[in-house]
Parts: sequence; C-alpha cells; structure tokens
Amino acid sequence: DGYNVCLFSYGQTGSGKTHTMQGCGNADMRGIIPRAVELILDSLKGRSGWDFTLEASFLEIYNEELKDLLVAVPNTPWDSASTNNSTDGSDSRKALKNTNDKNKLSIKKNTDGRTYVKHLRHVPIDTTNATSGMATLENVMTCAARSRSVAFTHMNATSSRSHSVFSLHIRGTNLENGLVARGTLNLCDLAGSERLDRSNHDLSTPEGMARLKETQSINKSLSTLGDVFGALSAGSSHVPYRNSKLTYLLQDCLGGDGKALMFVNLSPTVESSFESLCSLRFAQRVNQVELGRATRDVSQGSSSGGGTTATSASPS
Repeated sequence: DGYNVCLFSYGQTGSGKTHTMQGCGNADMRGIIPRAVELILDSLKGRSGWDFTLEASFLEIYNEELKDLLVAVPNTPWDSASTNNSTDGSDSRKALKNTNDKNKLSIKKNTDGRTYVKHLRHVPIDTTNATSGMATLENVMTCAARSRSVAFTHMNATSSRSHSVFSLHIRGTNLENGLVARGTLNLCDLAGSERLDRSNHDLSTPEGMARLKETQSINKSLSTLGDVFGALSAGSSHVPYRNSKLTYLLQDCLGGDGKALMFVNLSPTVESSFESLCSLRFAQRVNQVELGRATRDVSQGSSSGGGTTATSASPS
C-alpha cells in the first residue's frame, strides 16, 4: 500500500527478543519475520493489475559499526556471482575480507531524502511462488544467524552483542496508470540492555574487555534511543539522531510519517525485576510519542534511487 513500518523488540538480555523476531522451526514457534513475510506474500496474490518486487536485507550494528549479515558466509545460495568463487576456505575468506574493506557500509541519503545503506546487499524474494520465496527467506535468516555477533555472558549464554535490522523492501507498480508505491518493513531486534554488576566480566582478560566494550556500546545506543524518544515526546527542535548509528539509520522511521510498534520483552526471573521495571518505564516513554497520521509513499513512475528503499515510520 506504500506505507513504511518499523517494529522493535526491546528488553534486557535473555528476555527473548531474538526469539520474538526470528523464532525457530516452521510451526507455531516461528517468529515475526517469517510470519510477516508469509502474510505479505499471501496478500500479493489478490492484487490484480499490480507488479510487485520484494527484496530482503539484514544488517547488524556492532560497536557502532554496520555489518552486512548476508555477505559474511561464503557461497550463499542466492549469489552465484559471490565475491568468493573458489572452494578453498582461506581464499574465500581473504576475498570476502578485501571486498568488505572496499565496500564498507555507510548510511546515506538519496536525492529524494530517503535513508539507505550504501553497499548493503539486497536478496530478491520470489513473489510469484510463495514456497520459493519463503525458502529464500529461510536461507537469508540462516545466513544472518550464523553471521551475527553473539557471546556468552553471565546473564545469557547466547547473548546478542549487536542490534539487528531485517528489512523487506517492497515496490509495487500499477500496470494501468504507472503509479509506483514503495514501502519498507523494518524488523529490529535490539541488543539487550544489561548492568555491568550482573554481567561479571573478567576485565583481566581480552575477552572480558571485549564484552565490556560491547556492553558499553549497547547501553549507550539504547540510551540515545531513549533520548530520541524523549526529544520527540517533548516536541524539541533538536532530536539527537546522529548520536548513534541505530537512531541515525532509523531516523526516517522515528521522525517520519509511517507506522511503528515496539514489543517489550520481560524476563520472568525475580533477579531481573529491576531490569523489567526499567523496560516498562522505557515503554511508557515510547507510548507518549505521537507524530501524526501515516502517509503513503506513492509516485508517478519515479525510481527508488540509492539502491535501497528508505525506512520511514513513526511511533504510535
């Protein structure tokens, strides 16, 4: 329909945010990502007179650096022209590293003012065959899961050490009048906030120092997200989007005219009651942000530009 939508999962580490977004298996335990894409593919069947294209991208923000989760694993099934054509593992990793160094991800604005990530890979999703499209999505999610930064902490054995953003870029063209509708579904799995006194990092080891740096980066970016929501709620003339890569990437979502929803995940343990209370307070702040009615991104046969579709959604 031309709307831009953003969904967040927020909460402390170990509260189930990644499971909420990705889930597991192909039955009732599926997450929001496969359910949403399946629903969209089903809805396209009844849109006669329109030609649709879907593309998926998946990135993470680790220690304030953008990382494409769909290029870190060699020989991905959708990319026959991969950066690594050799079957030798060391040559593949070397070629991949050289390509990543050359094509470092960066957040840009195109001529229409839409935000996009330069050099971010987009994977086409088949809209004519839902089974084929969902199979591609499964490969995308598997590749992203293998590439994402995770580590053991005393609060979570497989703690996500980064924010991840899955984006489904949708473009529809009306075959009769040439109208073009563009939208992006952004599904954000935020890294879990955690207190240093509960993480118990051994700062005498390089690994412990690495976990400490990750924790500080995660907490800082989440704090900036809170500052952005606070500024929006207060109607401030200055909103600190550029204080973190997360808020800068999602600037169109947070300050635009689309739609947004936040899931707040809570841990059921008594030991986590303090973190649960903080999460609920954050949710209360987000719930106070109102940015107006969502608008559609529809134009007369113009191109999307920039190699990616913008993210444009606002909290409601």
